[in-house]
Order: sequence, then structure tokens, then C-alpha cells
Amino acid sequence: MKLPRDISGDELASLLRPYGYRLTRQTGSHLRLASTARGRPHHLTIPAHRALKVGTLSSILADVASYLEVERGQLLDELFGR
Repeated sequence: MKLPRDISGDELASLLRPYGYRLTRQTGSHLRLASTARGRPHHLTIPAHRALKVGTLSSILADVASYLEVERGQLLDELFGR
């Protein structure tokens, strides 16, 4: 599945809520999220930009998929399956 080109940092943070990610703090233009869904803490930093760069989005989603122990493609389908 092709990554969306128009997703913002705030939108991504809200899409990750069902996976246990919660906003812990915001410093400048970066959001810090944390999850303990898998029994151990996992932290993410997401730029709070209007549109995330494709490489940045890809890296964040790969990190989330690794933490959740799911295939990246499956995570993409669950998040952006339209």
C-alpha cells in the first residue's frame, strides 16, 4: 500500500491511539507519544508538521510495527485502509 502524502503529525498521533499511544508531552514542534500496550514502554517522537515527509512517516510506522510485532503492511492497512 502506498503511504499517504498529506497526513499531519497530529493526524498520525490520533490514528495511533487505538494501539495504546498517548501524548505525553510536546516540545516545540514535536509530539512525544508513549505506549505500554505490549507490556513494556515504547516512545515515539512525531514532528507536528502539516504534512509529514514520506521517509519520516515510513520510519515511524516501521518502528510502531516492530514494537507491536505486526507486519508493516498489516499496520498500513489498519491505519489507512480506505
